[in-house]
Amino acid sequence: MAKSLRSKWKRKMRAEKRKNNAPKELARLKQALSHDKKGDAMMSDMQEIATVVPAEKIKKDADVDITEAGDEGKMDLDSKRNKKTLLNEHGQYPAWMNQRQAKKLKSKRMAKKGGQGKKKKGIAW
Repeated sequence: MAKSLRSKWKRKMRAEKRKNNAPKELARLKQALSHDKKGDAMMSDMQEIATVVPAEKIKKDADVDITEAGDEGKMDLDSKRNKKTLLNEHGQYPAWMNQRQAKKLKSKRMAKKGGQGKKKKGIAW
């Protein structure tokens, strides 16, 4: 797609615009990052509005957080749940399980336990 003459022309014109606007954008970026002398006033204004933190401090904090998180690699799982029947210690199924699945598992459990299990509805002859 995008091979028509119109789209080619639009891409060409966008490239020209980028080329023409690049010096202005670079000047704005330098000013925002306070590499120019004009940017110093901007940084002092920013300090009143927001807290300016050096990059080294942020990197050190990130390194500390990563090492602390490595110690707690395991999630807290519901370990008191039977893996085969999916029942917890109170005999409850998980919240994500729908009623049809729970009924199916219960019927399987009762069939093994009681022999017949629950009788199905139908004609009695």
